[in-house]
Amino acid sequence: MVQFISSLKDNLNAEVALGTVTNVKEACAWLGYTYLFIRMKMNPLAYGIGWDEVIADPSLSLKQRALVTDAARALDKAKMMRFDEKSGNFYCTELGRIASHFYIQYSSVEIYNEMLRRHMNDSEVIDMVAHSSEFENIVVREEEQNELEMLARTSCPLEVKGGPSNKHGKVSILIQLYISRGSIDSFSLISDAAYISASLARIIRALFEICLRRGWCEMTSFLLEYCKAVDRQIWHHQHPLRQFDKDISPEILRKLEERGADLDRLHEMQEKDIGALIRYAPGGRVVKQYLGYFPSIQLSATVSPITRTVLKVDLLITPDFVWKDRFHGVAQRWWILVEDSENDHIYHSELFTLTKRMAKGESQKLSFTVPIFEPHPPQYYIRAVSDSWLQAEALYTISFHNLALPEAHTTHTELLDLKPLPITALGNRAYEALYKFSHFNPIQTQTFHVLYHTENNVLLGAPTGSGKTISAELAMLHLFNTQPDMKVIYIAPLKAIVRERMNDWRKRLVSQLGKEMVEMTGDYTPDLKALLSADIIISTPEKWDGISRNWHTRSYVTKVGLMILDEIHLLGADRGPILEVIVSRMRYISSQTERTVRFVGLSTALANAHDLADWLGVEELGLFNFKPSVRPVPLEGYPGKFYCPRMNSMNKPTYAAICTHSPTKPVLIFVSSRRQTRLTALDLIQFAASDEHPRQFLGMPEEALQMILSQVTDQNLRHTLQFGIGLHHAGLNDKDRSLVEELFANNKIQAITSHAILVCTSTLAWGVNLPAHLVIIKGTEYYDGKGKRYVDFPITDILQMMGRAGRPQYDQHGKAVILVHEPKKSFYKKFLYEPFPVESSLREQLHDHINAEIISGTISHKEDAVHYLTWTYLFRRLMVNPAYYGLDGTEAGTLSSYLSSLVQNTFEDLEDSGCIKINEDSVESTMLGSIASQYYLKYMTVSMFGSNIGPETSLEVFLHILAGASEYDELPVRHNEENYNGALSEKVPYMVDKNRLDDPHVKANLLFQAHFSRLELPISDYVTDLKSVLDQSIRVIQAMIDICANSGWLSSTISCMHLLQMVMQGLWIDRDSPLWMLPSMTDELHTILVKNRISNVQQLLDLPKVTLQSVTGSSIASRLYQDLQHFPRVQVRLKIQRRDPYRDTLPSLNIRLEKTNTHRKTMRAFVPRFPKVKDEAWWLVLGNTSTSELHALKRVSFSNHLVTHMELPSAPFTVQTMKSR
Repeated sequence: MVQFISSLKDNLNAEVALGTVTNVKEACAWLGYTYLFIRMKMNPLAYGIGWDEVIADPSLSLKQRALVTDAARALDKAKMMRFDEKSGNFYCTELGRIASHFYIQYSSVEIYNEMLRRHMNDSEVIDMVAHSSEFENIVVREEEQNELEMLARTSCPLEVKGGPSNKHGKVSILIQLYISRGSIDSFSLISDAAYISASLARIIRALFEICLRRGWCEMTSFLLEYCKAVDRQIWHHQHPLRQFDKDISPEILRKLEERGADLDRLHEMQEKDIGALIRYAPGGRVVKQYLGYFPSIQLSATVSPITRTVLKVDLLITPDFVWKDRFHGVAQRWWILVEDSENDHIYHSELFTLTKRMAKGESQKLSFTVPIFEPHPPQYYIRAVSDSWLQAEALYTISFHNLALPEAHTTHTELLDLKPLPITALGNRAYEALYKFSHFNPIQTQTFHVLYHTENNVLLGAPTGSGKTISAELAMLHLFNTQPDMKVIYIAPLKAIVRERMNDWRKRLVSQLGKEMVEMTGDYTPDLKALLSADIIISTPEKWDGISRNWHTRSYVTKVGLMILDEIHLLGADRGPILEVIVSRMRYISSQTERTVRFVGLSTALANAHDLADWLGVEELGLFNFKPSVRPVPLEGYPGKFYCPRMNSMNKPTYAAICTHSPTKPVLIFVSSRRQTRLTALDLIQFAASDEHPRQFLGMPEEALQMILSQVTDQNLRHTLQFGIGLHHAGLNDKDRSLVEELFANNKIQAITSHAILVCTSTLAWGVNLPAHLVIIKGTEYYDGKGKRYVDFPITDILQMMGRAGRPQYDQHGKAVILVHEPKKSFYKKFLYEPFPVESSLREQLHDHINAEIISGTISHKEDAVHYLTWTYLFRRLMVNPAYYGLDGTEAGTLSSYLSSLVQNTFEDLEDSGCIKINEDSVESTMLGSIASQYYLKYMTVSMFGSNIGPETSLEVFLHILAGASEYDELPVRHNEENYNGALSEKVPYMVDKNRLDDPHVKANLLFQAHFSRLELPISDYVTDLKSVLDQSIRVIQAMIDICANSGWLSSTISCMHLLQMVMQGLWIDRDSPLWMLPSMTDELHTILVKNRISNVQQLLDLPKVTLQSVTGSSIASRLYQDLQHFPRVQVRLKIQRRDPYRDTLPSLNIRLEKTNTHRKTMRAFVPRFPKVKDEAWWLVLGNTSTSELHALKRVSFSNHLVTHMELPSAPFTVQTMKSR
């Protein structure tokens, strides 16, 4: 067991790197489990422990501690970990993690620390590897000397330091021999060579990782070449085509090397020229063929400055070789390195995996940030180097010659030392009763006058949790005082925030002030009457965009007196363009109608508040931009001591952070996925159990707990709640979710000592106002299903999550711990303490918005479109940070030509897609364009409909078209979900492309078919995904119906209507019995009815009640009879109105619809399989079945009866009634 003591440092390092040992106490406990310690207690003398020591310390705990401390000090000295002797804590370093991962001994790391330098030549590197302690058992034997000398002369291209008689010289010869594929005679040398070659690859990989982590350009590239040289047994100075040496003859390869024909030269040559070069004609074809297989990629990049010191790089990687599984396997890995060669430093490195599918598809895009320093170096190089192919690399140069950086001016508002205003300052008893506190906080006090006593537009930038919502309420109360007939529109970017506002204001503004309020989200669309009478409209940006597009015809849009924009810093995020468009539109409407709309923008602290203020029309008086540190609860950030690349290794630090910073107060842990919420909670329970306090986080008595657990439906949540840990994610049903929120909130209220831990996905940061004392952000990446890789959270999300730390009513300050991947450490450090500038992302989504303005009549010429752009935030940012948008300067000519070409390109794309027509300088809308705008679809979607839908499109094709809509581009296909999709594809009737099971559109198609077939979905994520797929589908299908109807295609229109009915009912129209629409239908009842030859609802309706009872039995019959009473029955009466020659009117068809079942009181449709409540609606279709022509289509809904008319075509034909629901 003495060996264990000698390797104690390596073993301790491995435990620290793994995260199982984080301090001296845990290390002693770990040592207590070893056989060494058992033997030490039994036989202390053998381990050098005297009797006097044993008597003084019978449990040997001091000896244990001494062993651990000595090992820790040695590791700290070798930089393999940081040992804080005062606290006894261990912190893992990159070097320690690399040593553990590649199984490198401590003594070797000491040698590398001494010998590894920034610049080394080949023989020095080989000599350093030869010094590794892994090879210390190699001995020099007299009888091998002659052979070693001969091998050094013939097979070693590099100088051998120390010569063959030296131990390190011998290892150096054998390393070179291994790469040169030399042959050996003496048996002892063969044995030594095999021993060396077994460890060589991992040692060189470890050295490469060390240099990469240190950021050394030259050595990183150099060692990566050596890694590949060892893997391939080919020297990096040999011809790269030697990597195909099993297929290309040695003779050809030798000649290529002799002629010095490198890859670039060979690429430019023709087959016959290569044949002539190597003096072997057929060889030309072989060489050309294998050149095509040689991995090669093209790089191109766009660089956008975010601030003066941070650049955002969008890198496009285009594969340029023929993929062959035999050579390339399933994936090729490339190192992406951003280097500053002048300072020999790597500013960014990541490993990019190129799969076979990617290699055949379009270019892949990577986005990352790199720092930039003044004075600027002349250029940075972006290099992509293959991880396994020698000399396979690509280079792209970023030049800084003409790079215009944004001006650095961030002005913050000083928080004045004012006396807090009492709520009596409102001067209105009813208003004072809205608030439970007695005084406004410092930020509300400073902004009170401008918000409550003036009409000025306001932009309020302040940290999360500083009471911005109440500030916005002050502006609302001012409007109620001065213009009670005008409306407030409150725009919140997420449904969760809308819901929170609704719940809060319903209790206060609606019940106490008697105001009318409506919600507009994907879940709710209020009717016109509610909108006209509402004082407050709370909406998501998409809904308000859809409604305000037709502002000319909608009076309530022009009745808006105050527009509150919450979280306006999300302008730069995915949905920012919509926010930008609605503000620009409301400002434009205000200028057209000459009715002022007051704007109040709320955001976190901003770096470029002036541009936002300028765009919102905010003057100096209304601009408040408080520093991030000015929060009622000051924040101590812990930018993460544990930079662990894997989530699993972050669980121990998470537990340690809870125990250190918030052992008795509420904690929020943010993770990136639902699966992670479960795994993190289970690990925390395990750590608590190993500390012998499994229920330390529980703050309620057993009986109360059991009562709560009985209400929970989610298995995992039920399990974790027993230990006082809650889960919160989109996969929970509403009841479970609100229960968790309530428990977490109440645990704070009962007593500060009762503890609550909530593990949640990142969206909670925006939605529910549940502040905690400690916030832990566990990892800053999430899996992007579309790009099939992990990407970083936007910085706004991180700040929002941090903002949940600190509870103004209880804590002096909150704490936030961020666990982040090592390379991103400096980036996050920078922006957690500096405000982040907001850029516009309108340019990427300009087409849909320009199209909408063309439809509404705002844009009819190119000049109008350019004028429209001057209202946008994009225009403001173009002037300040032109390089971000690909503009060279801000001169008037450059700017106007940029805007002009932007408009021109947008127009041309819209014309190509069939959405608009361009006549010289003017533009007009087309049917496809107006459908895109009306149904809020992307222009690419309707363009795809236009080219794929025909007069006789079948149901199957319609389903494929529906699933192919761009609206489903973002549907997540998570890790390994292609396997679930493959299993689903075996169970559904329509075929899907088996090669693209990880495609979001294929998944959407399968979800639809599973919905119609009523299949059980494989995992709970699919249930949530199906909800969102069905939710989106209604407007998409209605748009398809309109396209068919406008084209006059009867057959396609009816097929598409059937598809909508299938989505609503969750049934196949041609495979399932319509009887399944009845609520009381069961398998047993269905069998009985089919036996009695009853196959549809009409036959059931025709049956007398007595017959029904005799067929089905009385109890079932009464339920069925009740269903039939509620089943909508409509009587249709038609009357043809002849043409009136005097009034020049066309003949029309008068239609009277009347519901015949008087018992039916509700308009609600029975759609149990559709996730939302729906009202009944009907189509009136007027068509000619013999020619399959459609003449007219009307959507109607009515409660009892309806009279309407449809114009008839001039050609005579017979009228047949047909109704559809």
